[in-house]
Amino acid sequence: MAEYRDRTLAGLSGRVLEVGAGDGANFPHYPGGVSHLVAVEPEPYLRARAVERAEMAGVEVQVVDGVAEDLGFADGSFDAAVVTLTLCSVDDQHRALREIHRVLRPGGELRFFEHVRAESAPMRAVQRTLDATVWPHVAGGCHTGRDTQAAIEATGFHITRLEALRFPDVRLNTPVTRHLLGVAIRP
Repeated sequence: MAEYRDRTLAGLSGRVLEVGAGDGANFPHYPGGVSHLVAVEPEPYLRARAVERAEMAGVEVQVVDGVAEDLGFADGSFDAAVVTLTLCSVDDQHRALREIHRVLRPGGELRFFEHVRAESAPMRAVQRTLDATVWPHVAGGCHTGRDTQAAIEATGFHITRLEALRFPDVRLNTPVTRHLLGVAIRP
């Protein structure tokens, strides 16, 4: 996972918002050009772990309570936003992306690394079944089959870099094997 974190965060600078920071696993991977990182995490246990990791990060980190669908920041207040394995578990993906779009300055970047909807119809059927039954209940609200690329584009972002990946790179596909790593710009 470290390689994908490095690739997602490479070259970031300025004021950055990480939505769904979890336990702060990304913190050591932020480049020195980041002047201030605001990390939003709604889950109390993970947020506490993120606060601990923030003290050891190479950049200034402020960990705050919040949800992606209702970010308490002014319009255009960030140079970049980061989501890694987050958009699968937000309650309302479109609303979360609209909020991220709102708090980014024009020209700001959305960096993302997310597992997404499968390419094959049979695996998409498996994802739909899992998402409608047990998966979100046993995997922290995660939905395996979201079309995150379409959601990002529908929010008004322009995707400038997109790489489809298999992670983990195992022989057999699973409902969460297909990932996208990319950059989208707020026009």
